[in-house]
Amino acid sequence: MKKLCILFLFICASCTPSPTAQEIVNAAIKASGVKKLENATASFVFRGIDYAYQFRNGNYRYIRTQVDSLGNEIRDVLMNTGLNRFVNGNLVQLNEEKRAAYRASVNSVIYFAFLPLWLNDDAVNKTYIDQVIIKGKTYHKIKVTFDMNGGGEDYEDIFYYWFDTEDYSMDYLAYSYNEDDGKGVRFREAFYTRELNGVIVQDYKNYKPEEESEFRLKAIDQAFINNKLELLSIIELENVKINR
Repeated sequence: MKKLCILFLFICASCTPSPTAQEIVNAAIKASGVKKLENATASFVFRGIDYAYQFRNGNYRYIRTQVDSLGNEIRDVLMNTGLNRFVNGNLVQLNEEKRAAYRASVNSVIYFAFLPLWLNDDAVNKTYIDQVIIKGKTYHKIKVTFDMNGGGEDYEDIFYYWFDTEDYSMDYLAYSYNEDDGKGVRFREAFYTRELNGVIVQDYKNYKPEEESEFRLKAIDQAFINNKLELLSIIELENVKINR
């Protein structure tokens, strides 16, 4: 009888359904506190350039401010309606190619700064891949792709995220990119995590494969585990301020 009970408990445990990709992302967003950014303002410095974030009732405003070599203040303002560039306070006329490039670069910095906030956007498709052990911790591995409609200029990019199975922290992420100046994959490892006004903010070590031209994105976690990635850069957000 005792053996039958043990067998029954084992069968019940094995039948416990794994969490879905949606459930994991929901838990990660809750754990990170980034939902608080849906009605908030924030600012930070990235690579010497000032960024400001404003979001309220579905309307957003991202501002990038920098000074060029001639001392001119260049301000890019990205809103729901599009992007405008101002030089010393004066609106500049842009062709569509430059407007798209500035829009993509401003949006990219904000996007990475406040992940995983955006992973429930309408154009996002999430797939549960597997559980993976990295540095002795177990992670849910999630694949993310984007619809063409609503997915932005880089809708063909593919992302992977690794969420801790216990606290749902987003300790690793990876992505592919295909730009005019080249294509490749990147892997990021969070190394400095802090909580600011209830929101988790992270800095990352940014890696690339040793042989990038022949690399498969879906195997990048194993390459990291096997020390087959090269440190490319450090992604640091400085002087971060969040006001809710």
